[in-house]
Amino acid sequence: MNRPRRKPKYKIPGSSLTWCFRSPKGKQSVNFTVWAVGEGSSFILPPSSFPSFLMSQNIRNLAIIAHVDHGKTTLVDQLLRQGGAFRANQVVAERVMDSMDLEREKGITIKAKNTSVLWRDKIINIVDTPGHADFGGEVERVMKMVDGVMLVVDAYDGPQAQTRFVLRKALSQGLLPIVFINKIDRENSNPKKVHDQVLELFLELHANEEQFNAPFLYGSARDGYAVRELGDEPKDMIPLLETILLRIPPPKVDPAAPFTMLVSNIAWDDYVGRIAIGKILGGEVHGSDLIYRVSKDGTRERIKVTKIFEYSGTHTNDSVVGVAGNIVGLAGFSDLDIGETLCGKEEQPALPFVEIDPPTIRMEFAVNDGPFVGRDGKLVTSRQIRERLEKEQKGNVSIQVEESERAGVYYVSARGAMQIAVLVEQMRREGFEVLVSRPVVITKSIDGKTNEPFENLWLELPEETLGSVMKVLSARKGAISNMETHPHSVTIEAVIPTRGLIGFEFDLMNLTNGRGVMSHLFLEYRPHAGEITSRLTGTLVATDTGVATSYALDQIQERGKLFITAGEDVYQGMIVGENPRADDLPINPTREKQLSNVRSKGEGKGIQLTPPIKLTLERAIEYIAPDEYVEATPKNLRLRKKFLRPEDRKREAKSAGV
Repeated sequence: MNRPRRKPKYKIPGSSLTWCFRSPKGKQSVNFTVWAVGEGSSFILPPSSFPSFLMSQNIRNLAIIAHVDHGKTTLVDQLLRQGGAFRANQVVAERVMDSMDLEREKGITIKAKNTSVLWRDKIINIVDTPGHADFGGEVERVMKMVDGVMLVVDAYDGPQAQTRFVLRKALSQGLLPIVFINKIDRENSNPKKVHDQVLELFLELHANEEQFNAPFLYGSARDGYAVRELGDEPKDMIPLLETILLRIPPPKVDPAAPFTMLVSNIAWDDYVGRIAIGKILGGEVHGSDLIYRVSKDGTRERIKVTKIFEYSGTHTNDSVVGVAGNIVGLAGFSDLDIGETLCGKEEQPALPFVEIDPPTIRMEFAVNDGPFVGRDGKLVTSRQIRERLEKEQKGNVSIQVEESERAGVYYVSARGAMQIAVLVEQMRREGFEVLVSRPVVITKSIDGKTNEPFENLWLELPEETLGSVMKVLSARKGAISNMETHPHSVTIEAVIPTRGLIGFEFDLMNLTNGRGVMSHLFLEYRPHAGEITSRLTGTLVATDTGVATSYALDQIQERGKLFITAGEDVYQGMIVGENPRADDLPINPTREKQLSNVRSKGEGKGIQLTPPIKLTLERAIEYIAPDEYVEATPKNLRLRKKFLRPEDRKREAKSAGV
């Protein structure tokens, strides 16, 4: 390890230091400033102080991948704490990497994020990735940015759907894995069994010999310890940090080559605008350098770098230079897309970007044309919605946006309904009003036949609910491929059309009283499975616009379940409840009691209404029929018909041949 020949008299941030060393060019020295003070007599130097050919050997780039809720973000918290990213007395929130409000509310990671730990004179760049299958595109695009991965697996659940997906992507890129079996303190955990399951998964995914011989560590991210063997005494995360330095190789870069970088992520800063994030694959870049941006269509644009950012803990620091092998952020772009190449010379070729799996479902985003438009939100025009969707497409490689043949209607394609539901929720909080349709699958024509996407489905449910769940799976064209019985539960593996999964989670929660667990993963395109009926009920559709009354709702609730309560504003064509029969039933929720000299105004005050069903955004999107919309505004979620007037609905049904 290269160490300074002379330590500063006062080891405080800002003190000067001269470092003498031997390099391929002979004896050299570098003057720089101490960045921070570590434990004991150690001190930390800014990454940009190191010469490029030495710097790349002191960097480790690592992505942490896992299935949802296996403790990945909590593990990053502990690595940051024990790696010295926080002061001893600093108050830090749990899951500090989950910076979005939606991430904290839902308890899942949605966007891939970068952080860095300076430990034992090494820089460990960590990328925290989402664990839900719908956000798999976030995982795919960071694979070009790292040199190794840490696979986190729950000691009770074992490898799940997303575990297979992310590990397959990592192995196909030739990345070396480290396996951390988490939650070994959990009741009924079986880390030895999970160890064998992960090895079987390596074989199934055709890992090479070096990947198959991955080191296994065990521990608890919540309690902050990792051990190499199950019998070792639990202390801290040091064994895991040591394994990262030994197992993950330094980045394979060429410091002497011209500057080259692949844009793997895009961030935004209110002061400098767009920030390109990626790993520098060759050379180095300085502030005020003129570089070239190579677009996907091959066009080249000359750009001046206005700022360089390096990651340190949960923050970014300004830097004078970005060196080969490090993950940095560059500012100075008016326009930028993920997957583009940044280079120092105009004649340099574009770098290949990782292939992203195509979307499997599509939904309509339409301008709100209801009578209450503009009441809650201020961003309601087609231009504003189109600009917001195009902005999302630039930063999210797995989403595709295209205009439809109808004015003000856009098709948004994605991996799953949850991914689009998160986008709609973000737009609501930004002040948008938008109409969203039910998801439909994207079909393909193969050999003249219509093919649709199929998925692998994994279920864990109580044994007593097996019969009812199997009945629902059969109705949704699911085929059981494996079933295992455990002391108190049953696990099922099935193959099911993606259409059959739309709305299935809500049915599973009802059938298992909230105890069922499901995960799914795209398998392949197969011939169309035939008609699937996912909703057996109809709706109660309002015929008038006004305020819902207790008097009217008291009579309506005898015919079905209500979605609204007294005092809510309703309009013609709005869905106010569920009809047990398959037909739509027109009703008037605004009808008031007619007063006379016999009937007094006070009568009817004792009406007891059943509490209405309040649907979440995800559930509402899966609940609606193809001829219905979810109206999402900053303050309300309403269900409505696509055509509000009954005569328009009849005309549309007649033209469609229904």
